[in-house]
Amino acid sequence: MPMISAPSLMAAAAVAMVVLFSEPLQAQQSVAVDRVIAVVNNQVVTEVELRNRMRQIVAQLERQGIQLPPEDVLERQILERLILERAQIQLANETGLRVDEATLERAIARIAENNDLSEAELRAALDQDGIPWTRFRDEIRTEILLSRLREREVDSRVTVTDAEVDMFLANNPDAFSGREFLLAHILIRAPESPTQQDVDRINARAQEAVRRLQAGEDFGQVAAALSDAPDALEGGSIGWRTQDRLPGLFAEAVRTLQAGQVSPVMRSAAGLHIVKLVAARGGELAGAEQVEQTRARHILLRTSEVLSDGEAQSRLLALRERVVHGEDFAELARVHSVDLSGAKGGDLGWLYPGDTVPQFERAMDALAPGEVSEPVRSPFGWHLIQVMERRAEDVSDERRRNVARGALRQRKADEAYEEWLREMRDSTYVEFRLERE
Repeated sequence: MPMISAPSLMAAAAVAMVVLFSEPLQAQQSVAVDRVIAVVNNQVVTEVELRNRMRQIVAQLERQGIQLPPEDVLERQILERLILERAQIQLANETGLRVDEATLERAIARIAENNDLSEAELRAALDQDGIPWTRFRDEIRTEILLSRLREREVDSRVTVTDAEVDMFLANNPDAFSGREFLLAHILIRAPESPTQQDVDRINARAQEAVRRLQAGEDFGQVAAALSDAPDALEGGSIGWRTQDRLPGLFAEAVRTLQAGQVSPVMRSAAGLHIVKLVAARGGELAGAEQVEQTRARHILLRTSEVLSDGEAQSRLLALRERVVHGEDFAELARVHSVDLSGAKGGDLGWLYPGDTVPQFERAMDALAPGEVSEPVRSPFGWHLIQVMERRAEDVSDERRRNVARGALRQRKADEAYEEWLREMRDSTYVEFRLERE
Protein backbone atom coordinates (compact mmCIF):
# COMPACT_ATOMS: atom_id res chain seq x y z
CA MET A 1 0.00 0.00 0.00
CA PRO A 2 2.48 2.66 -1.14
CA MET A 3 0.57 5.79 -0.14
CA ILE A 4 0.65 4.90 3.56
CA SER A 5 2.80 7.46 5.32
CA ALA A 6 6.06 6.52 7.02
CA PRO A 7 9.32 8.25 7.98
CA SER A 8 11.06 8.99 4.73
CA LEU A 9 14.47 10.14 3.59
CA MET A 10 12.65 12.45 1.17
CA ALA A 11 11.93 14.82 3.99
CA ALA A 12 15.67 15.38 4.18
CA ALA A 13 15.93 15.51 0.41
CA ALA A 14 13.16 18.10 0.27
CA VAL A 15 15.14 20.27 2.70
CA ALA A 16 18.19 19.86 0.47
CA MET A 17 16.03 20.95 -2.43
CA VAL A 18 15.00 24.17 -0.66
CA VAL A 19 18.60 24.97 0.22
CA LEU A 20 19.83 24.29 -3.29
CA PHE A 21 17.18 26.48 -4.90
CA SER A 22 18.20 29.37 -2.66
CA GLU A 23 21.82 29.54 -3.83
CA PRO A 24 22.32 32.54 -6.13
CA LEU A 25 24.06 32.36 -9.48
CA GLN A 26 26.75 34.81 -8.44
CA ALA A 27 27.81 32.40 -5.68
CA GLN A 28 29.05 29.94 -8.27
CA GLN A 29 32.41 31.63 -8.74
CA SER A 30 35.43 29.67 -9.79
CA VAL A 31 38.25 29.12 -7.37
CA ALA A 32 41.73 29.25 -8.80
CA VAL A 33 43.30 26.90 -6.28
CA ASP A 34 41.45 24.34 -4.21
CA ARG A 35 43.20 23.58 -0.92
CA VAL A 36 42.85 20.70 1.51
CA ILE A 37 41.50 22.08 4.79
CA ALA A 38 40.95 18.81 6.69
CA VAL A 39 41.94 15.17 6.45
CA VAL A 40 39.23 12.76 7.59
CA ASN A 41 40.69 9.28 8.07
CA ASN A 42 42.14 8.70 4.59
CA GLN A 43 40.12 11.30 2.68
CA VAL A 44 40.12 15.08 2.45
CA VAL A 45 37.73 18.01 2.73
CA THR A 46 38.57 20.85 0.38
CA GLU A 47 38.11 24.59 0.61
CA VAL A 48 35.73 24.58 -2.36
CA GLU A 49 33.46 22.12 -0.55
CA LEU A 50 33.48 24.28 2.57
CA ARG A 51 32.74 27.50 0.64
CA ASN A 52 29.92 25.91 -1.35
CA ARG A 53 28.29 24.59 1.82
CA MET A 54 28.76 27.93 3.59
CA ARG A 55 26.94 29.75 0.78
CA GLN A 56 24.03 27.35 1.06
CA ILE A 57 23.79 27.72 4.83
CA VAL A 58 24.11 31.52 4.73
CA ALA A 59 21.23 31.68 2.25
CA GLN A 60 19.16 29.43 4.51
CA LEU A 61 19.87 31.49 7.64
CA GLU A 62 19.01 34.72 5.83
CA ARG A 63 15.77 33.20 4.58
CA GLN A 64 14.85 32.30 8.19
CA GLY A 65 15.75 35.77 9.43
CA ILE A 66 18.49 34.41 11.72
CA GLN A 67 21.40 36.77 12.27
CA LEU A 68 24.59 35.24 10.94
CA PRO A 69 27.16 34.14 13.53
CA PRO A 70 30.74 35.34 13.09
CA GLU A 71 32.41 33.84 10.04
CA ASP A 72 34.88 31.77 12.07
CA VAL A 73 32.02 30.25 14.10
CA LEU A 74 30.03 29.49 10.96
CA GLU A 75 33.10 27.97 9.35
CA ARG A 76 33.74 25.73 12.35
CA GLN A 77 30.13 24.53 12.48
CA ILE A 78 29.97 23.70 8.79
CA LEU A 79 33.37 22.04 8.73
CA GLU A 80 32.22 19.77 11.57
CA ARG A 81 29.19 18.83 9.50
CA LEU A 82 31.36 17.98 6.52
CA ILE A 83 33.73 15.91 8.67
CA LEU A 84 30.91 13.86 10.16
CA GLU A 85 29.30 13.44 6.76
CA ARG A 86 32.60 12.30 5.23
CA ALA A 87 33.17 9.77 8.03
CA GLN A 88 29.70 8.29 7.49
CA ILE A 89 30.19 8.06 3.74
CA GLN A 90 33.48 6.24 4.27
CA LEU A 91 31.82 3.71 6.57
CA ALA A 92 28.99 3.18 4.08
CA ASN A 93 31.41 2.61 1.20
CA GLU A 94 33.69 0.33 3.21
CA THR A 95 30.75 -1.87 4.22
CA GLY A 96 29.26 -2.18 0.76
CA LEU A 97 26.36 0.27 0.89
CA ARG A 98 25.56 1.69 -2.55
CA VAL A 99 22.86 3.82 -4.15
CA ASP A 100 22.04 2.54 -7.63
CA GLU A 101 20.96 4.77 -10.48
CA ALA A 102 17.33 3.59 -10.42
CA THR A 103 16.98 4.53 -6.74
CA LEU A 104 18.56 7.92 -7.36
CA GLU A 105 16.26 8.61 -10.30
CA ARG A 106 13.18 7.72 -8.26
CA ALA A 107 14.32 10.03 -5.48
CA ILE A 108 14.87 12.93 -7.86
CA ALA A 109 11.46 12.33 -9.44
CA ARG A 110 9.93 12.46 -5.94
CA ILE A 111 11.66 15.78 -5.22
CA ALA A 112 10.35 17.22 -8.47
CA GLU A 113 6.81 16.10 -7.59
CA ASN A 114 7.05 17.57 -4.10
CA ASN A 115 8.04 20.91 -5.64
CA ASP A 116 5.21 20.69 -8.23
CA LEU A 117 7.71 20.46 -11.06
CA SER A 118 8.39 18.01 -13.81
CA GLU A 119 11.94 16.65 -13.90
CA ALA A 120 12.70 18.86 -16.91
CA GLU A 121 11.41 21.92 -15.01
CA LEU A 122 13.49 20.96 -12.00
CA ARG A 123 16.62 20.74 -14.10
CA ALA A 124 15.85 24.07 -15.78
CA ALA A 125 15.33 25.74 -12.39
CA LEU A 126 18.65 24.41 -11.15
CA ASP A 127 20.39 25.61 -14.30
CA GLN A 128 18.82 29.05 -13.88
CA ASP A 129 20.19 29.28 -10.34
CA GLY A 130 23.62 28.14 -11.49
CA ILE A 131 23.51 24.79 -9.68
CA PRO A 132 25.21 22.00 -11.64
CA TRP A 133 23.00 18.98 -12.21
CA THR A 134 25.83 16.61 -11.26
CA ARG A 135 26.31 18.35 -7.95
CA PHE A 136 22.60 18.21 -7.20
CA ARG A 137 22.55 14.48 -7.96
CA ASP A 138 25.54 13.94 -5.67
CA GLU A 139 23.75 15.79 -2.84
CA ILE A 140 20.69 13.57 -3.16
CA ARG A 141 22.76 10.40 -3.50
CA THR A 142 24.52 11.31 -0.24
CA GLU A 143 21.17 11.90 1.53
CA ILE A 144 19.98 8.45 0.48
CA LEU A 145 23.26 6.79 1.44
CA LEU A 146 23.32 8.35 4.92
CA SER A 147 19.68 7.42 5.47
CA ARG A 148 20.41 3.79 4.59
CA LEU A 149 23.46 3.79 6.83
CA ARG A 150 21.38 5.03 9.76
CA GLU A 151 18.72 2.38 9.10
CA ARG A 152 21.34 -0.38 9.12
CA GLU A 153 23.57 0.79 11.95
CA VAL A 154 20.98 2.25 14.32
CA ASP A 155 17.28 1.91 13.50
CA SER A 156 17.36 -1.83 12.79
CA ARG A 157 18.89 -2.53 16.22
CA VAL A 158 16.30 -0.65 18.28
CA THR A 159 13.89 -2.82 20.26
CA VAL A 160 10.89 -1.88 22.39
CA THR A 161 9.63 -4.21 25.13
CA ASP A 162 6.06 -4.67 26.31
CA ALA A 163 7.09 -3.28 29.69
CA GLU A 164 8.33 -0.07 28.02
CA VAL A 165 5.01 0.28 26.19
CA ASP A 166 3.08 -0.19 29.47
CA MET A 167 5.19 2.45 31.20
CA PHE A 168 4.87 4.89 28.31
CA LEU A 169 1.05 4.62 28.24
CA ALA A 170 0.85 5.00 32.01
CA ASN A 171 3.10 8.07 32.13
CA ASN A 172 1.84 9.80 28.97
CA PRO A 173 -1.97 9.78 29.01
CA ASP A 174 -2.11 12.78 26.63
CA ALA A 175 0.63 11.59 24.28
CA PHE A 176 -1.83 10.97 21.44
CA SER A 177 -4.06 14.00 22.01
CA GLY A 178 -2.96 15.59 18.74
CA ARG A 179 -1.21 18.44 20.56
CA GLU A 180 1.95 19.55 18.73
CA PHE A 181 4.98 21.45 19.93
CA LEU A 182 7.46 23.59 18.00
CA LEU A 183 10.81 23.30 19.73
CA ALA A 184 14.31 24.63 19.28
CA HIS A 185 17.32 23.37 21.21
CA ILE A 186 20.98 23.90 21.92
CA LEU A 187 23.25 20.90 22.44
CA ILE A 188 26.70 21.18 23.95
CA ARG A 189 28.06 17.77 23.04
CA ALA A 190 30.23 15.81 25.47
CA PRO A 191 32.84 13.29 24.31
CA GLU A 192 32.24 9.63 25.11
CA SER A 193 34.67 9.55 28.04
CA PRO A 194 35.01 13.19 29.11
CA THR A 195 37.97 14.40 31.14
CA GLN A 196 37.58 17.07 33.80
CA GLN A 197 38.86 19.55 31.23
CA ASP A 198 36.08 18.45 28.86
CA VAL A 199 33.47 18.84 31.61
CA ASP A 200 34.72 22.34 32.45
CA ARG A 201 34.67 23.29 28.77
CA ILE A 202 31.12 22.16 28.04
CA ASN A 203 29.83 23.68 31.30
CA ALA A 204 31.41 26.99 30.33
CA ARG A 205 29.79 26.90 26.89
CA ALA A 206 26.41 26.07 28.39
CA GLN A 207 26.70 28.96 30.81
CA GLU A 208 27.69 31.26 27.96
CA ALA A 209 24.52 30.21 26.13
CA VAL A 210 22.43 30.88 29.25
CA ARG A 211 24.05 34.28 29.72
CA ARG A 212 23.40 35.32 26.12
CA LEU A 213 19.79 34.13 26.25
CA GLN A 214 19.15 35.94 29.54
CA ALA A 215 20.60 39.08 27.97
CA GLY A 216 17.87 38.88 25.33
CA GLU A 217 19.81 37.45 22.40
CA ASP A 218 17.74 35.49 19.86
CA PHE A 219 17.65 31.76 20.62
CA GLY A 220 18.27 30.83 16.98
CA GLN A 221 21.35 33.02 16.85
CA VAL A 222 22.77 31.49 20.04
CA ALA A 223 22.06 28.00 18.70
CA ALA A 224 23.79 28.79 15.42
CA ALA A 225 26.83 30.05 17.30
CA LEU A 226 27.17 27.49 20.10
CA SER A 227 25.15 24.33 19.48
CA ASP A 228 26.81 21.11 18.35
CA ALA A 229 23.55 19.62 17.07
CA PRO A 230 23.14 18.91 13.33
CA ASP A 231 20.31 21.46 13.23
CA ALA A 232 22.35 24.24 14.87
CA LEU A 233 22.56 26.30 11.70
CA GLU A 234 18.78 26.13 11.34
CA GLY A 235 18.49 27.96 14.64
CA GLY A 236 18.21 24.67 16.54
CA SER A 237 14.66 24.10 15.33
CA ILE A 238 13.45 20.49 15.29
CA GLY A 239 10.09 21.45 13.75
CA TRP A 240 6.54 20.63 14.86
CA ARG A 241 6.23 17.33 16.71
CA THR A 242 3.63 15.62 18.81
CA GLN A 243 4.66 14.71 22.35
CA ASP A 244 5.20 11.06 21.48
CA ARG A 245 7.73 12.09 18.80
CA LEU A 246 9.84 14.20 21.15
CA PRO A 247 13.04 12.90 22.74
CA GLY A 248 12.26 11.83 26.30
CA LEU A 249 14.23 14.70 27.84
CA PHE A 250 12.41 17.26 25.68
CA ALA A 251 9.00 15.72 26.39
CA GLU A 252 9.64 16.18 30.10
CA ALA A 253 10.75 19.78 29.56
CA VAL A 254 7.64 20.90 27.63
CA ARG A 255 5.39 19.82 30.52
CA THR A 256 6.60 22.84 32.52
CA LEU A 257 7.13 25.39 29.73
CA GLN A 258 4.83 27.99 28.22
CA ALA A 259 5.28 29.20 24.64
CA GLY A 260 8.36 31.40 24.46
CA GLN A 261 9.98 30.01 27.60
CA VAL A 262 13.40 28.36 27.80
CA SER A 263 14.31 25.38 29.96
CA PRO A 264 17.21 25.30 32.41
CA VAL A 265 20.31 23.41 31.33
CA MET A 266 19.54 19.68 31.19
CA ARG A 267 22.00 16.81 31.11
CA SER A 268 21.95 13.59 29.06
CA ALA A 269 24.51 11.05 27.89
CA ALA A 270 25.04 13.17 24.78
CA GLY A 271 25.89 16.35 26.71
CA LEU A 272 24.06 19.46 27.92
CA HIS A 273 20.78 20.70 26.45
CA ILE A 274 18.74 23.89 26.51
CA VAL A 275 15.23 23.73 25.04
CA LYS A 276 12.88 26.51 23.97
CA LEU A 277 9.15 25.92 23.49
CA VAL A 278 8.50 28.20 20.52
CA ALA A 279 4.77 27.42 20.16
CA ALA A 280 2.12 24.77 20.75
CA ARG A 281 -1.07 23.94 18.90
CA GLY A 282 -3.88 21.40 18.68
CA GLY A 283 -4.89 19.00 21.40
CA GLU A 284 -8.51 18.69 20.34
CA LEU A 285 -8.29 14.89 20.41
CA ALA A 286 -7.43 14.75 24.11
CA GLY A 287 -9.53 12.12 25.82
CA ALA A 288 -11.20 11.03 22.60
CA GLU A 289 -12.31 7.42 22.76
CA GLN A 290 -13.64 7.28 19.20
CA VAL A 291 -12.23 8.30 15.84
CA GLU A 292 -13.77 8.34 12.40
CA GLN A 293 -12.46 5.70 10.04
CA THR A 294 -12.82 5.76 6.27
CA ARG A 295 -12.94 2.77 3.98
CA ALA A 296 -11.60 3.83 0.60
CA ARG A 297 -10.23 2.45 -2.62
CA HIS A 298 -8.11 4.02 -5.31
CA ILE A 299 -6.48 3.68 -8.71
CA LEU A 300 -2.82 4.70 -8.79
CA LEU A 301 -0.81 5.69 -11.87
CA ARG A 302 2.88 6.51 -11.57
CA THR A 303 4.57 8.92 -13.95
CA SER A 304 7.65 7.81 -15.88
CA GLU A 305 9.53 8.52 -19.07
CA VAL A 306 6.65 7.00 -21.02
CA LEU A 307 3.80 8.44 -18.91
CA SER A 308 3.88 12.17 -18.23
CA ASP A 309 1.94 14.03 -15.55
CA GLY A 310 -0.53 15.29 -18.10
CA GLU A 311 -1.12 11.84 -19.56
CA ALA A 312 -1.62 10.25 -16.13
CA GLN A 313 -4.12 12.94 -15.19
CA SER A 314 -5.98 12.54 -18.48
CA ARG A 315 -6.19 8.76 -18.10
CA LEU A 316 -7.65 9.09 -14.62
CA LEU A 317 -10.17 11.67 -15.81
CA ALA A 318 -11.31 9.21 -18.46
CA LEU A 319 -11.56 6.42 -15.87
CA ARG A 320 -13.56 8.72 -13.58
CA GLU A 321 -16.06 9.36 -16.36
CA ARG A 322 -16.45 5.62 -16.83
CA VAL A 323 -17.17 5.15 -13.10
CA VAL A 324 -19.65 8.04 -13.09
CA HIS A 325 -21.47 6.39 -15.98
CA GLY A 326 -21.82 3.12 -14.15
CA GLU A 327 -18.69 1.05 -14.64
CA ASP A 328 -17.34 -0.83 -11.62
CA PHE A 329 -14.52 1.03 -9.84
CA ALA A 330 -13.05 -2.19 -8.48
CA GLU A 331 -12.79 -3.77 -11.91
CA LEU A 332 -11.10 -0.68 -13.36
CA ALA A 333 -8.64 -0.70 -10.44
CA ARG A 334 -7.74 -4.34 -11.14
CA VAL A 335 -6.94 -3.48 -14.76
CA HIS A 336 -5.30 -0.05 -14.46
CA SER A 337 -3.87 0.53 -10.96
CA VAL A 338 -0.15 -0.04 -10.46
CA ASP A 339 -0.59 -0.30 -6.68
CA LEU A 340 -0.55 -3.68 -4.96
CA SER A 341 -4.09 -2.94 -3.80
CA GLY A 342 -5.21 -3.16 -7.43
CA ALA A 343 -5.56 -6.94 -7.10
CA LYS A 344 -8.20 -6.24 -4.42
CA GLY A 345 -10.06 -3.74 -6.55
CA GLY A 346 -8.05 -0.87 -5.08
CA ASP A 347 -9.48 -1.50 -1.59
CA LEU A 348 -7.30 0.04 1.13
CA GLY A 349 -9.41 -1.21 4.02
CA TRP A 350 -10.36 0.90 7.02
CA LEU A 351 -8.08 3.92 7.42
CA TYR A 352 -7.47 5.95 10.55
CA PRO A 353 -6.67 9.69 10.36
CA GLY A 354 -2.97 10.04 9.54
CA ASP A 355 -2.65 6.66 7.85
CA THR A 356 -2.21 8.21 4.41
CA VAL A 357 -0.11 11.05 3.05
CA PRO A 358 -1.67 14.54 3.47
CA GLN A 359 -2.58 15.06 -0.20
CA PHE A 360 -4.45 11.77 -0.30
CA GLU A 361 -6.15 12.29 3.06
CA ARG A 362 -7.38 15.81 2.24
CA ALA A 363 -8.98 14.64 -0.99
CA MET A 364 -10.47 11.55 0.68
CA ASP A 365 -11.92 13.56 3.59
CA ALA A 366 -13.69 15.90 1.16
CA LEU A 367 -15.68 13.02 -0.38
CA ALA A 368 -19.06 11.67 0.70
CA PRO A 369 -19.51 7.88 0.62
CA GLY A 370 -19.88 6.77 -2.98
CA GLU A 371 -18.22 9.86 -4.43
CA VAL A 372 -15.16 9.70 -6.69
CA SER A 373 -12.45 12.35 -6.57
CA GLU A 374 -10.86 14.26 -9.37
CA PRO A 375 -7.31 13.06 -10.09
CA VAL A 376 -5.14 13.72 -7.00
CA ARG A 377 -1.40 14.11 -7.08
CA SER A 378 0.74 12.82 -4.21
CA PRO A 379 4.44 11.96 -3.86
CA PHE A 380 3.58 8.46 -5.11
CA GLY A 381 1.82 9.42 -8.34
CA TRP A 382 -1.73 10.23 -9.44
CA HIS A 383 -4.74 8.77 -7.63
CA LEU A 384 -8.43 8.38 -8.33
CA ILE A 385 -10.12 7.90 -4.94
CA GLN A 386 -13.53 6.56 -4.01
CA VAL A 387 -14.88 6.60 -0.46
CA MET A 388 -16.87 3.45 0.20
CA GLU A 389 -18.12 4.09 3.75
CA ARG A 390 -17.29 5.69 7.10
CA ARG A 391 -17.73 4.70 10.71
CA ALA A 392 -16.95 5.87 14.24
CA GLU A 393 -14.64 3.36 15.84
CA ASP A 394 -13.46 2.98 19.40
CA VAL A 395 -9.73 3.49 19.76
CA SER A 396 -8.73 -0.03 20.66
CA ASP A 397 -6.12 -0.92 23.25
CA GLU A 398 -4.24 -2.76 20.55
CA ARG A 399 -4.03 0.33 18.37
CA ARG A 400 -2.92 2.48 21.30
CA ARG A 401 -0.18 -0.02 22.05
CA ASN A 402 0.92 -0.19 18.41
CA VAL A 403 1.09 3.60 18.18
CA ALA A 404 2.96 3.79 21.48
CA ARG A 405 5.40 1.11 20.33
CA GLY A 406 6.06 3.02 17.10
CA ALA A 407 6.55 6.29 18.98
CA LEU A 408 8.95 4.67 21.43
CA ARG A 409 10.89 3.00 18.64
CA GLN A 410 11.34 6.34 16.84
CA ARG A 411 12.28 8.14 20.06
CA LYS A 412 14.85 5.50 20.97
CA ALA A 413 16.19 5.48 17.41
CA ASP A 414 16.68 9.26 17.45
CA GLU A 415 18.52 9.10 20.76
CA ALA A 416 20.61 6.11 19.65
CA TYR A 417 21.51 7.91 16.43
CA GLU A 418 22.81 10.93 18.36
CA GLU A 419 24.94 8.64 20.51
CA TRP A 420 26.18 6.74 17.45
CA LEU A 421 27.21 10.01 15.76
CA ARG A 422 29.09 11.08 18.88
CA GLU A 423 30.96 7.79 19.03
CA MET A 424 31.78 7.99 15.32
CA ARG A 425 33.13 11.53 15.66
CA ASP A 426 35.25 10.56 18.66
CA SER A 427 36.77 7.61 16.77
CA THR A 428 37.43 9.49 13.51
CA TYR A 429 40.96 10.68 12.78
CA VAL A 430 40.82 14.36 11.80
CA GLU A 431 43.74 16.60 10.90
CA PHE A 432 42.83 20.28 10.44
CA ARG A 433 44.63 22.39 7.86
CA LEU A 434 42.58 25.58 8.03
CA GLU A 435 45.44 27.96 8.75
CA ARG A 436 45.39 30.88 6.37
CA GLU A 437 48.33 31.51 4.13
